[in-house]
Amino acid sequence: MARQIGEATRLDDAARAGWLYYVAGNTQDEIAQKLGVSRQSAQRLVSLAVSERLVKFRLDHPIAQCLELGARLRARFGLQHAEVVPSDPDAPDLIAGVAIEGAQEMLTHLDSDTPKIIALGTGRVLRACVEQLPRLPRPQHHLVSLVGNMMTDGSATAFNVVERMADRVGTRHNPMPLTVLVRNPEELAVLHALEPVANTLALCARADVTFVGIGHVDPRAPMAVDGFITGAEAEELTASGAVGEIVGWVYDVQGALIPHLTNDRVSSAPLKVGSDMPVIGMAVGPAKVKAILGALNGRLINGLITDEATAQAILDLAR
Repeated sequence: MARQIGEATRLDDAARAGWLYYVAGNTQDEIAQKLGVSRQSAQRLVSLAVSERLVKFRLDHPIAQCLELGARLRARFGLQHAEVVPSDPDAPDLIAGVAIEGAQEMLTHLDSDTPKIIALGTGRVLRACVEQLPRLPRPQHHLVSLVGNMMTDGSATAFNVVERMADRVGTRHNPMPLTVLVRNPEELAVLHALEPVANTLALCARADVTFVGIGHVDPRAPMAVDGFITGAEAEELTASGAVGEIVGWVYDVQGALIPHLTNDRVSSAPLKVGSDMPVIGMAVGPAKVKAILGALNGRLINGLITDEATAQAILDLAR
C-alpha cells in the first residue's frame, strides 16, 4: 500500500526520486516501487525535485555547432568569453538556456575564495540567471548594481537583480538608489554627488566582473514597455540611429553612444569601453541581434552568452 508522504520527509523523498530518475535512470514505475508510493506520487516527487532545484541540469555532450559559433564570435570580435547554447526553433526568444549558462558563469566567480566585486545590470535574462543559482553562502564577495532600482514614482523596478542575488548568496550589496533616468543633467550631477551614490559608482568602477543584459531600442523595447521611456522617446532614439541599450545607455550599431536625448539623463554607472576585466553580456532573440552587434562593435562587452540562432544572425550581419 502506498505510504503517505509527510511534510517533514517530502524533500528527502523528492531528492531520492530525482536521483533515481535523472542519475540512476529508473522509470517512474520503478521509482514508485522502490519508494513504496503510487506512480502519480513518484511523478510529483520528480517534479518537486526540479522545482526545488534539488536537481540541476548540465548538458555534457559538446554540440559542435554551438562550439563552432562560440569560437567564431571570439575570433571575430576579440572576446575573452563566448558561450552559445542550443536554440529552440519554435521559441526563438526562449531565455532558459542562456539563463542556465549565465548562472554557471556567475558561479565560477562566486566560488572564488578571493573576494570579488561583482557588478550587475538588470532585466529579464539576468533575473532568470539569478533564479538558477543555488542558495549558497558567499560572504566574501560584494555585489553592486550598475543601474537605478526605482521607477519615477519611487516604486522598485520589477527586474531588480542585485538584491535578489544577494539574498541567494548571502553577501553584501549596494543597490543604486536612483531612478534609471532623472529629469535633467543638472539634477543628475547633484544626485551623483550624494555619498551613497558616489560610493556605489566607485564600486562599479572597481568591479572584477560585470554581468549585463542587452536591450533593443524601439517602441516595443523593454525600456518603453516597462515605462522608463515613452513611445515618443523610443521613436526619437530609433530615428537617431539607436539600436541597443545597456543599463540605460543607448548606442548605435557601431557601439557609439547616441549624443544627448536620454543619455544626458541616465543615472547608471558609465559603460567601460574595452575593459580588461570581464564584461559579459547576455541576450537572445531576433530583436536583439543589432543591439548585440553594436555592443560587440563598440567593445562595450568582452564576453557574450547567447543561443545558436542569435549567434549565427550576428555573424551574418557582421560580414
